[in-house]
Amino acid sequence: MNLNQITVPSIDLTKSIPFYEKLGLKLIVKALPHYARFECPDGNATFSIHQTDALPKGEGIYVYFECDDLDERVTSLKANGIQFDQEPTDQSWLWREARLKDLDGNQLILFFAGENRLNPPWRID
Repeated sequence: MNLNQITVPSIDLTKSIPFYEKLGLKLIVKALPHYARFECPDGNATFSIHQTDALPKGEGIYVYFECDDLDERVTSLKANGIQFDQEPTDQSWLWREARLKDLDGNQLILFFAGENRLNPPWRID
């Protein structure tokens, strides 16, 4: 089994599409007003947004995008107007993460974990 895609809700895809393109995702399906799908720049995973009338309550959805060049990417995105809630920070679980929200409040984490993504010291054998 392999994870194919993640889909998150959006109130207005016409605003969300440019936001995700600015993050570096490539738009491959545009079925407005209800659906849009993007190709990630690395790997084979896709990411999509679907129109909804109401957004989830509480913490909502967390989506992690792995970046080998995390610090440089964050600097570049900030120069292009993307606002971050947390600058790249080393976490106790051995990942380096930067956090932001999309226009609908979905939590996005850009991260670099290297070998620790699949093989942390506490991995169960």
